[in-house]
Amino acid sequence: MVTTHSHGPDHGHSHHHPHSHGPAAPHPAQAVTWSILRMTVLARFAAAAAVSAALWAFIWLAMN
Repeated sequence: MVTTHSHGPDHGHSHHHPHSHGPAAPHPAQAVTWSILRMTVLARFAAAAAVSAALWAFIWLAMN
C-alpha cells in the first residue's frame, strides 16, 4: 500500500500564534535594561573619559 505524505509549508496544520496587539498596531515597547540616555551627565562624561583613556593607552602601547 502506497500512501502519499504532503511536505507543504503547512504540513496539514496551522501555525497561528496569538498576538497581544492588532495587526495594524505596532509592537508594544519593551523595557530597556541599560541606556546611555538614562545616564547622568557626570556618568556620561566619566564613561567617555574612560573610553578615551583606553584608546590613548592602546595608541601609546602600539607606538612603543
